[in-house]
Amino acid sequence: MVGDNIEMGVYPVRKALAIAKEQELDLVEISPNAKPPVCKIIDYKKFLYEQKKREKALKAKATKVVVKEIRFGPQTDDHDYEFKKRHAEKFLKDGAKLKAYVFFKGRSIVYKDQGEILLLRLAQELEDLGKVEQMPKLEGKRMTMMIAPKTNKK
Repeated sequence: MVGDNIEMGVYPVRKALAIAKEQELDLVEISPNAKPPVCKIIDYKKFLYEQKKREKALKAKATKVVVKEIRFGPQTDDHDYEFKKRHAEKFLKDGAKLKAYVFFKGRSIVYKDQGEILLLRLAQELEDLGKVEQMPKLEGKRMTMMIAPKTNKK
């Protein structure tokens, strides 16, 4: 601690400022609402630098969530479905979330039950790789479903 040679105690502001100036440091108010207010003598620039460094380290450790999208039509045939399912498997294995959606163009909205069946079939076939976060839900002309990758506990 910087103020080791100064005994702990209550000082008037002027005396605290004089001590800080003598040591070529800054007087920083820690708790202004306390009675009396609490201040500390520190090198403020060094404090800010260390705080930025800590925040940067925390930011580096944070994982970024990647969301991959796969689009189907309500009457997607088996070959196209299998092709897109393989991509979905790859995305989940890589640790990305998957947003699968069926897009209804024009009058194809009458096939919304087929779209839901398609998404539920995809969820069932990918259940060993991921779990459904959001069941199929119709939002305007899109029926979306979210699948998160399963975490491997070691």
